[in-house]
Amino acid sequence: MLVAAAVCPCPPLLVPEVAAGAAPELDAARAACAEALGVLAAARPDRLLVVGPGDSAGPEVHPQGARGSFRGFGVEVDVRLGHGHGAEPEPERTGGELPYGLAVGAWLLGRAAWSGVPVEGVGVGEDLPAERCAALGRDVAADAGRLAMLVMGDASACRTLKAPGYLDERAAPFDAEAGRALGAADLAALAAMDVVLARELKVSGRAPWQVLAGAAEGAELTGTLLYEDAPYGVGYVAATWS
Repeated sequence: MLVAAAVCPCPPLLVPEVAAGAAPELDAARAACAEALGVLAAARPDRLLVVGPGDSAGPEVHPQGARGSFRGFGVEVDVRLGHGHGAEPEPERTGGELPYGLAVGAWLLGRAAWSGVPVEGVGVGEDLPAERCAALGRDVAADAGRLAMLVMGDASACRTLKAPGYLDERAAPFDAEAGRALGAADLAALAAMDVVLARELKVSGRAPWQVLAGAAEGAELTGTLLYEDAPYGVGYVAATWS
C-alpha cells in the first residue's frame, strides 16, 4: 500500500556541479526536495520506488544499484540508485544507464543519505497511455508492504520565449492546474491530464504523475505543495502526499 509520496522536479540543473555559477537559482527547489524526502523517511516505508521520465514508453525497470551519470553535461558526477548494499547490479538486470530524471532522483537520495530501505526505479515515457500508467501504479501499490514513491518530472517547457519549447500560451494554465492537482493529491485531475497537450508542451512529468495517481487509489493521502516556479521557462513542482 502507498503510504507516502514525494513529487520533485528533475532538471539536471538541480545538481550544483551541472548548474555551476547558476546553482543558487535553484536553492529553493533543492530545499523543497529535501523536505519532501524527509516526509518519505518519516513514513517508515518498507520499500521505495523512484518513478521518472524514461527513454522509451516503458515501463523500464532499474534495480537498486543501477548507475547514472551527468558526464554528458561536462561534469564528473556519477550516481547509483539507492545504496546498493555494496553490490554491483546484475548486468542483465540493470535496465541500462539511468535516464536523467531517475539520475536526478538518485542524486537526491544520495544527498539525503537514504539507506536501509530497498530502492527500485521505473522509467515511463510520454508515449505510455494514461490507462497504462494508472494500471502500473495500481500494480506496484498492490505488492506487500508499505510503499513510498519518489516521483520525478517537470511540467511544461514552454513558459517563456527562451524556454526549451519556446513560449506557448497554453503552458501557464496547464502548469497551474498540474501544480494544484499535485498539491491537493487530486487523483481524478491527474488521471484526466491531456496526454496530447502534455506532449505538445514538453511535459516530462505527465506519465510519472499518472503512475502516482494510480498507486494512490484508495490510500486517502493528503497533499501539500512545497514549491512551484518556472525559473528557466520550465515548470517545476515539489509536493508531498502523506
